[in-house]
Amino acid sequence: MKIETNDIITNYETTGQSEGDIVVLSHSLGSSLIMWEPQIDKFSKNFQILRYDTRGHGISSAPPGSYTMELLVDDAVALLDALGIENVHWVGLSMGGMIGQGLAIKSPERLKSLTLCNTMSVIREEMKEIWKNRIQTGERFGMHHLVEFTMERWFTESYREMGTEDYQRIRAQFLETPVYGYVGCCHAIYNLNYVEQLNQITVPTHIIAGDQDLATPVAESRVMRDQIAGSSLTVIEGAAHLSNVEKTEAFNASLSTFLQSQ
Repeated sequence: MKIETNDIITNYETTGQSEGDIVVLSHSLGSSLIMWEPQIDKFSKNFQILRYDTRGHGISSAPPGSYTMELLVDDAVALLDALGIENVHWVGLSMGGMIGQGLAIKSPERLKSLTLCNTMSVIREEMKEIWKNRIQTGERFGMHHLVEFTMERWFTESYREMGTEDYQRIRAQFLETPVYGYVGCCHAIYNLNYVEQLNQITVPTHIIAGDQDLATPVAESRVMRDQIAGSSLTVIEGAAHLSNVEKTEAFNASLSTFLQSQ
């Protein structure tokens, strides 16, 4: 379904219990709401699930230009407003987790809980050049020149070699991501810096990391755990960046335990 939000058209889907608590699943850079397919069956039994394509991704609007993290946070609030939703459990992976941090800092009243998966709170100076290169490569050559590098960071070698249906779906979605949207969100991530504001987050928070994640290392999850009072951390063995896909059972178990405790 599509709805007008914050001067764009946002694609979204709802599944599960119409009367239950709402869980928002927010995807990574270069993906879409399809990234969360491995979670739908399990969590639809007890919750209403809301997935959406972030600005510039999937079949949501992909306006040209540089986006900001503040804009992506405003988009999320606008979607909740348009759907008449007061507050939610927010589950965000990578870019989705960055948006979740911004929500918890700027609009904590909209969150019942926060789960930050395979994400970080700041792009450190030594990583800036990598992000500049991604932007330049995307602009000059398109998504095909970024896909192999990205898959190597998103999944372990053994998982890539298996060539599962989930893997093929994620890879295809990356290639279909609008270049304008990818580059726009890269600019937002390039300027990410919530690390000094993490101690303002007061909503119940759980953090999930993969011990093989090169994109958002476990050390960055520990920074968030140490700065967000009362937060908890699960490190999933054998998982790279998209831990929800590669290690679905362990990811779902960790998320389920946290959500049920809320």
